[in-house]
Amino acid sequence: KLVCKSRKRSFSSAGTESSKPVKPPGRFERLLQPCVAELVGTTFFVFIGCVSVIENVETTGRLQPALVHGFAVAVMVACMAEISGSHFNPPFTLAIFLCGGLQLGMVAPYLISQLIGGVLGAAMSKAMTSKMKYTNATGAAFTILTSDEQLAGALFAEVAMTALVTLVVLLGAVNNKSKSPLVPFMVGCSVIINILAGGDVSGTCLNPARAFGPAVMTNYWTYHWVYWVGPFVGSLVAAALVRLLLGDNKTRIIMK
Repeated sequence: KLVCKSRKRSFSSAGTESSKPVKPPGRFERLLQPCVAELVGTTFFVFIGCVSVIENVETTGRLQPALVHGFAVAVMVACMAEISGSHFNPPFTLAIFLCGGLQLGMVAPYLISQLIGGVLGAAMSKAMTSKMKYTNATGAAFTILTSDEQLAGALFAEVAMTALVTLVVLLGAVNNKSKSPLVPFMVGCSVIINILAGGDVSGTCLNPARAFGPAVMTNYWTYHWVYWVGPFVGSLVAAALVRLLLGDNKTRIIMK
């Protein structure tokens, strides 16, 4: 929010009501604070997500990581939406920019903040968990892909599932016609159902920052590119759907 249109109501010492215009956000609130929010939010999302995988009880299967990732997203989005927009995911940032929800000058700082947050979160998970569990889980890196035969299905899964959750973000938080105060809940539920549905196919990353942090900490890069290409392509698909077909008159660029 570059311009604050609301007015603060205050009372003078005599008890009469007066109103003063609220000062526009300063440079810190416009430029630095959103990046700090993206770094902090991504850090804690990746930290909690990694711990849920490292400490996962075998009998719960995908349920434990699915619920933890989904609830973590919902909580962080609800807390920081008014500071940075609560992206915490590079493909989200790209799609939101393409749909007019972010200035070009903030894209690179957001992406850098998110990737640093991913590494910090993965480091925190390593500090918290036992060495044996951390090693057994490869630091919550995405190790499910072991052969080329899995690539087509995994890549398609990352594209399709990222497109779904990005579409929820764009329609729920960016497109004026369909904006909803329930967007934190909607995004969290989207993450949960994606992990439950596709966890055994690709691991359901949907977020390069979530993949990058554990990969750095464990030096595990096997098929790592899938977790960049798939989510970014998926976010472009979602942005195209909103820009061309699903967006309101302000967002849509054709058939107005």
